[in-house]
Amino acid sequence: MSHQDRPDPKQRPVPGPLPGAGLPTRNTATRGPARRGRYALAGVLLSAAILLPLMPQTYSFNAPALGGMPFFYWYQLLWVPLSAALSGVAYWLVNTEDRRRRAAARAGAADRDGEAPDSDSLDGDERA
Repeated sequence: MSHQDRPDPKQRPVPGPLPGAGLPTRNTATRGPARRGRYALAGVLLSAAILLPLMPQTYSFNAPALGGMPFFYWYQLLWVPLSAALSGVAYWLVNTEDRRRRAAARAGAADRDGEAPDSDSLDGDERA
């Protein structure tokens, strides 16, 4: 890069206010208060999906066989879709709670600014 490519220091723009002035800072709340019920239920569902297959004393039997496959094997294979379903439900619970908390924080920020919150940002079950 030659010196001709650089702008003349006398012609550089004068810095104005910082970009993003008035935007949230690191101390601005991004979520409202949490309700523990959904998080606890998600934890129970994930715990069941993890702990029950780790207890072989509950399923180390040959009978009942399913299609010639001993119980020990088909029970473990049954937990593959069950764990996926339980994980999906836990994700849905946590995600909807997070959306509710974010909407509560936006509503609180709008109350301080004197503006109404966006109706598009609320979930269908949160609309009045």
